[in-house]
Amino acid sequence: MTTLFRLDASIRTDGSVTRAVADTLEASVVEELGEVSVVRRDIGLQPLPSDAWAASVTAGFVPETDWTPAQREARALAAQVADEIVGADAYVFAVPFYNFGVAASFKQWFDLAITDPRLAPGVEAPVKGRPAFLVIARGGGYGEGTPRHGWDHATAWLRRVLVDVWGLDLDVIETELTLAEVTPAMAELRDLARRQLAESHETARSVGRSVTLKLGAAA
Repeated sequence: MTTLFRLDASIRTDGSVTRAVADTLEASVVEELGEVSVVRRDIGLQPLPSDAWAASVTAGFVPETDWTPAQREARALAAQVADEIVGADAYVFAVPFYNFGVAASFKQWFDLAITDPRLAPGVEAPVKGRPAFLVIARGGGYGEGTPRHGWDHATAWLRRVLVDVWGLDLDVIETELTLAEVTPAMAELRDLARRQLAESHETARSVGRSVTLKLGAAA
């Protein structure tokens, strides 16, 4: 049975674009593969402890026999997070764009995950080559020619850590203008925003159907 790991980083449930597009993607993967075990971690609603990374990373500089209770607990949590990643065959990362950067909960999760030796930078990750899907939503427009072109400090970083550090075979589904419906100043962009959202759902359906080929290539 294929295991799909899904991570959600949105602080919202109702109205969350990343969750909605990820739902479409997950449904497409399940339809394509049939029997799928979905492992979920919701760091948007249940973020990891803010002090876990510091305790886990400092544990790496002292013998295990000298670990404090906090370091031992943090290393156990890091191993649990790494087990979820290593044990999966494919991945969905639903990560909204917050304040021009990556969601803090995702940064905490990634920082803790790479304290586990299996996923540390500089080693060949056991997940290399496995299919992964990154679902991103941005409230405004950040493309070339827009006033805030160049203000997206998240997407490139996410690609860097998921592709260059862990070697995942990554597809990215991006949706912009998600705040148009609730922002009067963006009213003229609402039709464009709706088209972009519809295109993202269609992309999610199509890339979800490609997972069989990707799993075969990763085998």
